[in-house]
Amino acid sequence: MNRLKVEEALKHFLIEDIGDRDLSALLFEEKDTGEAIVRLKEDGVVAGLQCFEWGYKLLDQDVKIELLKKDGDFVQSGQAIARITGPVATLLSGERVLLNLVQRMSAIATLTRRCIEALDSAHTRIVDTRKTTPGLRMFEKYAVRVGGGFNHRIGLYDAVMLKDNHIAAAGSITAAVKKVRASLGHMTMVEVEVETEDQLHEAILVQPHVIMFDNQTPETMERWARLVPSTIRTEASGGIDLDKLDAYRHTGVDVISIGALTHSVSNLDISMNLSISHKEALIQ
Repeated sequence: MNRLKVEEALKHFLIEDIGDRDLSALLFEEKDTGEAIVRLKEDGVVAGLQCFEWGYKLLDQDVKIELLKKDGDFVQSGQAIARITGPVATLLSGERVLLNLVQRMSAIATLTRRCIEALDSAHTRIVDTRKTTPGLRMFEKYAVRVGGGFNHRIGLYDAVMLKDNHIAAAGSITAAVKKVRASLGHMTMVEVEVETEDQLHEAILVQPHVIMFDNQTPETMERWARLVPSTIRTEASGGIDLDKLDAYRHTGVDVISIGALTHSVSNLDISMNLSISHKEALIQ
């Protein structure tokens, strides 16, 4: 992740939560220091650990962060992933926002890893979609990469995807592709979504960079993939999730895009235990 962009986002997240000041932190003096240990409460792949470092440094440069694991590590329940020491008020003020981020990113990385293992293919890649949480796309797409997956386009600005509504508005796949190509630079990829075999044949003739098979059975996708020349990549999409992946293993498609990687995950359970003068409190 780009540190400048991450820190800018973290500033907004922390300001949203802290506001003018953390009123609960009035309980502590500036001299009160503590140590916080961050642990997983369930098995998973960790992602976004630098958010602890970059986030706490925004609040107080004196906070010390020791990352005990690295992004992409599979960590068992009960294992510590970070040790954070510094003013107690700072540790408490930043913990919820930063835990929220790491919990979500780790859940996405974990699900991505599980999808890759379920597919068990040396050829087909697992990729994400634009079905991300507003404001968190950078973090969520990074988590997919940490889990071993790949990113689809980041936004509307870095690649063209012509879906059913685009094609209907243009009148045909051929017209849509020709029109966008007339305005694009040579480095920008064009993808076309097809829903019928007639559309597939039309798309092959106009030669986009990628053809997406939308909401088709694995059997149909396998047959269609054999029709597409090797110069055009193929993508499977539409309602594919962890439980269905093994059915797509032998379709021959180059990419399977899964929106559930980012829109349907439940945060990984991670806690922070704070020690202050030999007293421990579990931060909920």
